[in-house]
Amino acid sequence: MRALITGFVFLLGSVLANAQTPSLQRVVVEGIELHYIEQGRGEPLILLHGGQGDYRAWRQHMDELSPHYRVISYSRRYHHPNKNPIQADYSALVDAEDLAALITELELGAVHLVGTSAGAFAALALAIEHPRMVRTLVLAEAPILTWAADSPRGEVLYRDFMARTHERAAPFFSAGDDEGALRAFIDAFDGDGSFASLQQERRDVIMANVGYFKAITLSSDPYPNLPRDSVARVNVPALVVRGENTHELDILVADEVVQTLPRAQLVVIPGAGHGSPRQNPRAFLDAVFAFLGSKGNVE
Repeated sequence: MRALITGFVFLLGSVLANAQTPSLQRVVVEGIELHYIEQGRGEPLILLHGGQGDYRAWRQHMDELSPHYRVISYSRRYHHPNKNPIQADYSALVDAEDLAALITELELGAVHLVGTSAGAFAALALAIEHPRMVRTLVLAEAPILTWAADSPRGEVLYRDFMARTHERAAPFFSAGDDEGALRAFIDAFDGDGSFASLQQERRDVIMANVGYFKAITLSSDPYPNLPRDSVARVNVPALVVRGENTHELDILVADEVVQTLPRAQLVVIPGAGHGSPRQNPRAFLDAVFAFLGSKGNVE
């Protein structure tokens, strides 16, 4: 009987969560505007998107997580629909301080963090600088690229990555050709011709977030180092995620992160590359639920 009642409550919570239509909200922290949506109740869990997305990237994930957590998805400072001036030294370290200010503004206390790409980097940087704000970490391919550059093979991969992304995109940005710059980035991440093959809806989402790519390209230090000894002091449960088909550069970094964090475990998402939460959301959510100790509610 108890199992039946528990199952009914779980199902009812899922229905109610899925019936919600979160409204877009806005806060200004330290002079920076951040837009966010939230759904559910319980311990706070913040979702941090990657470069190609914004707060909208996590809708399916929010529907499944919200029966168990108070889930917040926000747009980092240069992502849709935020309008913030670009600063010369922008990086995920700046995003980490924005995140700390957001947690303080919303009076969230300690939170679970689920981040992908630059969002994962920001989550880890927050855990270093503000350890009391973090309960757990899910880090999908945080681009701590300086770690890979410590090895001869990694140095080659890092230089090749910068040449195919930042160095190729910069002249397009200088010429005012934002689409050309984004084509360089997306083709570097997902293969030549990937940008041209995107459906218009997906292309529109990426174009809406061109501010991030412009900021990271113009930055004096786009991929700053995180000292290994600082990462080694992050003593919270951590799940390090990478895609089965991701780039060798990201594999090198993910392996270093899981070896450095004292309470980390690794999971590889099948059939996915760098954007595993988007490319295989079912497997990504299953991994998150297994790590956090809950179960999903969608087949």
